[in-house]
Amino acid sequence: MTCPSCHEDLPPKARFCSSCGTPCAAPAAPGDDERKPVTVLFCDLVGSTALSGVLDPETLRTVTLRYFEAMSERIVAEGGTPEKFIGDAVMAVFGVPVVREDDARRALAAALGMREALARLNEELHATLGIRLTTRVGVNTGQVVAGGDATARQALVSGETVNIAARLEQNAGAGEILIGPDTLRAAGPTVTAEPTGPLRLKGKQDSVEAYRLLALGTDDPAQLRRFDVPFVGRDAERDALDAALAATVRDGRAGLLRVTGEAGVGKTRLVREWLARGAASGTLAYGAGRCRSHGEQGTLTPLADALRSLP
Repeated sequence: MTCPSCHEDLPPKARFCSSCGTPCAAPAAPGDDERKPVTVLFCDLVGSTALSGVLDPETLRTVTLRYFEAMSERIVAEGGTPEKFIGDAVMAVFGVPVVREDDARRALAAALGMREALARLNEELHATLGIRLTTRVGVNTGQVVAGGDATARQALVSGETVNIAARLEQNAGAGEILIGPDTLRAAGPTVTAEPTGPLRLKGKQDSVEAYRLLALGTDDPAQLRRFDVPFVGRDAERDALDAALAATVRDGRAGLLRVTGEAGVGKTRLVREWLARGAASGTLAYGAGRCRSHGEQGTLTPLADALRSLP
């Protein structure tokens, strides 16, 4: 058994990777199908047939493999699974074999990352071969029937969600990323997208709403919250934070302070206000890191983020 993220060898019954902390799930046995929510991504080359007229077969194969490699790298980096390669198309799923709370957002981040990766690849291809590749992408979220072996790419997911993702990709313009309404809702408020209007998709009697993905903002919860009301009634808590900082400075040693409480009582607001006050007075400089819903980047990532963000 290996980690799906860092590929570290693991004990057969490991639930988490001891190296990077990624949740580990054994591939489903053949026939062990189940319904589950996933996000499906399709990416296809635009005008690939024309490439065969300007490139010899060996060069075309090399270019195609480079393209697949660049796209797969971004999919895996965001926690997705490249399920299959169909002609010039890549199909990926987010939510199989491991389900995460932000699979829809990950798929959109992968789609944007794939576009950036293609731009970098195009610089090299244009310099060496005088060509540029263009893609179109479709992303959809919903229930699928999942089963088979994820590592062998065998019958991973099937269902209407997959079909709509493929149709969205086919209706996208060159360089565009079209997403379904369920993906837009599931990805959260940081998505910037514009409606394309109802689309008539092949095989669907009713029109389908679609959106053109424009950008993806930060997923930092502290940055997503707006504090439009005065900050009052936390003098005792701020005094406790001040005392803890003063003790750390006096003793010359690192310290650890936990702020705990029920959801919604104002932990984030308290810490943000305290840090902002200290920074404004010039008595405090700080860096910030946070634990995400996944551990692909290692268990010390929050500490590394905090150190990198120090002024």
